[in-house]
Amino acid sequence: MWQRPFFHEGMRDLQDRFDGRRVAEAIEGKRKHYEFWDDEKEMMQNSAFFIIATSWQDYTDCSIKSGDPGFVKIVGPNVIEYPEYDGNSMYRTLGNISRNPNVGLLFVRFDGKSRRIRVNGRAAILDDAEAIGRHFGARLVVRIECEIYPNCPRYVPDLEGARPSSYVPREGGGTPPPPEWKHRDYIRDILPADDPHASMVRADPDQDR
Repeated sequence: MWQRPFFHEGMRDLQDRFDGRRVAEAIEGKRKHYEFWDDEKEMMQNSAFFIIATSWQDYTDCSIKSGDPGFVKIVGPNVIEYPEYDGNSMYRTLGNISRNPNVGLLFVRFDGKSRRIRVNGRAAILDDAEAIGRHFGARLVVRIECEIYPNCPRYVPDLEGARPSSYVPREGGGTPPPPEWKHRDYIRDILPADDPHASMVRADPDQDR
C-alpha cells in the first residue's frame, strides 16, 4: 500500500542544502515502521486527544480530536479507529477525508520527556452499525492505516511541571544539550557538517542508545 517514497523532492532539496540527507535516511531506515511498538500502543490507547491534519486541493485543515482515554482503539498491527462525535456541522476533517484519504496525525504528551508519535495515514470513513457500535456516542468512525515514525521530545514543553524545554535556543544560554537520538551509533558519525552537537556526541561514544 505504501508505494510512494518517504521523502519528496522538496524535502530532498532541503536535506541536501543543509547536509541532512544521511541523517534523514538513517532515521527512515531505523525508525519508520508499520506495526505499533508497545509504548506507542500505550500512549495512543491512553490519550485524551490527538491532532489531525487533512487536505484536499487548496483546502487544508488541522483539528484536535478528543475523548476519554480509550476513545482511540487499535484494531490492527498498524490500524486505529476513532469516533466522530456530534460537532459543528462544518465537516472539515471528514469532508477532506472523503475526497483525499491522506492524513497526518500527532500524538503528544506535554511532559517534556515522552516521544511524539507521528503518523502518515490513509483514512476511511465507516458508517456501518458494527463499526459505530464499537465507539459509544459515535456518529461516524474513522479508520486509519498508519505509517509510524516517532520523534524525540526535544522542544516539547513540560506543561505538567510548568517547565520550558531545555533544548530551545535562548539568548545568553549557550548551546542547548544534544537530544538523545544524536548519540545513537547510526547517527552520530553522519550528522551534518555544521551540526552544533557533532563534536560533543562523537567525543562521548559511551552515550549510545
